Amino acid sequence: MRRTRDISLTVIAAIFIILEIAALSMLRHSGTIQNMWISRCIHVIQANLWGSGESIRYYFSLKKKNDELAEENFRLSQEVRHYRLAAGETQAMDICTAADTAGRFRYIPATIVKLGNNSQHNYMIIGKGYEDGIEERSGIITAKGVIGVIDAVGKHYSYALSFRNAGISISARIGRTGPVGSLNWDGMTSHGAILSEIPHHIRLTQGDTVFTSGYSSMFPPDIPLGTTSGSRVVNGATYEISVSLFEDFSTLRYVTIVNNTGKKEIEKLEKE
Repeated sequence: MRRTRDISLTVIAAIFIILEIAALSMLRHSGTIQNMWISRCIHVIQANLWGSGESIRYYFSLKKKNDELAEENFRLSQEVRHYRLAAGETQAMDICTAADTAGRFRYIPATIVKLGNNSQHNYMIIGKGYEDGIEERSGIITAKGVIGVIDAVGKHYSYALSFRNAGISISARIGRTGPVGSLNWDGMTSHGAILSEIPHHIRLTQGDTVFTSGYSSMFPPDIPLGTTSGSRVVNGATYEISVSLFEDFSTLRYVTIVNNTGKKEIEKLEKE
């Protein structure tokens, strides 16, 4: 019974639409004014439909344009790096020039295609693999900090552990010449970290910038990570310092993969 009622309503709606179209057609051919009015309405509808279609196409083209801009920005930063090295500048202001006077690091722009942000073991899928020169144990950085570490590499994609992972630790320094400690995600907030193993005799100033130390074979030195806030003494010997990170992990998309060209030699020496 219900199915019969639905079919009847569908038929009635179809007949109504056909009659409306027929009425409009008759009205259009009944006089110049009516024809002009109907044509104008049709043109307005066509314009709106065309405009909506263009907006949709433009929206979906933004991703491609953003990817192209990211690639271009990376290329320009690399050119600036080479010019600065040629000019003998040792202090750099971007991630691809930081204390890299010997050219020890190779940089590859990449895009995050998937980001896990809801657990203690967050991960990322990077849209480049070994065909693009990505290697395991390479670092992932941006101009605002360290993002993570490449853990496994496929042909076109790579699996990475986010810094917001309980198993990731970074060697970090307070200021450019201050004490070095171990930086870990605080496990609670999206922008919080803990810098530990800082000697108790060090005089601390709230708001100091924390940088990568350069003691890791994965990350170049002097990448800004965040600023210090509160601190507490642990076992009467060392400080644990709260750090507010610069990078907003919830909005990440474009990153840089950094590979230490001498990493294998360093690891070999450490094993021997």
